[in-house]
Amino acid sequence: MAKRVCPFWIGYFFLLNPLRRLIQNPEKILAPYVAGGMTVVDIGSAMGYFSLPLARMVGPQGKVICVDVQEKMLGVLRNRARREQLAERIITRVCEPASLGLDDFYGQVDFALAFALVHEVANVPKLFGEIANLLKPNGCCLVAEPKGHTSVQDFEEALSAARDNGLSPVSRPKIIWSRAALLKKE
Repeated sequence: MAKRVCPFWIGYFFLLNPLRRLIQNPEKILAPYVAGGMTVVDIGSAMGYFSLPLARMVGPQGKVICVDVQEKMLGVLRNRARREQLAERIITRVCEPASLGLDDFYGQVDFALAFALVHEVANVPKLFGEIANLLKPNGCCLVAEPKGHTSVQDFEEALSAARDNGLSPVSRPKIIWSRAALLKKE
């Protein structure tokens, strides 16, 4: 589903930068939505900035499905997960530019995360259609887009595409440097 993809090398300089935790702490951002035993999908997971905290949050009974268009990003994520003894909770998948390729998980996901991803996707309505298919009834998706890449109008258009696919905005969490919305499957 890629339109313009974050270069691999940026992962080391920004995505995994320890200073990022001061501004975008994964545990604080995700704690209201994720609990033990859940099945979670991290769409555009890259090197696992959110994936590893998600794996700790879902616990040994939960699963985190990490999908990205770049195998190199997922390779780094798998290595990090092994080092932190979280590999058994994480499933990685390389997706195609036009599809997440997660049909085998339809109706099984409690929570989806699309963080700094939607602006990279060529077909936003299709993305939200796939997310809606993944979610269980009443499942939620947190969408957060960087203000520097996404205008208010673009974000609202993305939320309109989400609504058209059965995902209703229920809140607007405050995330520094981001435009964010929590969506719930109708």
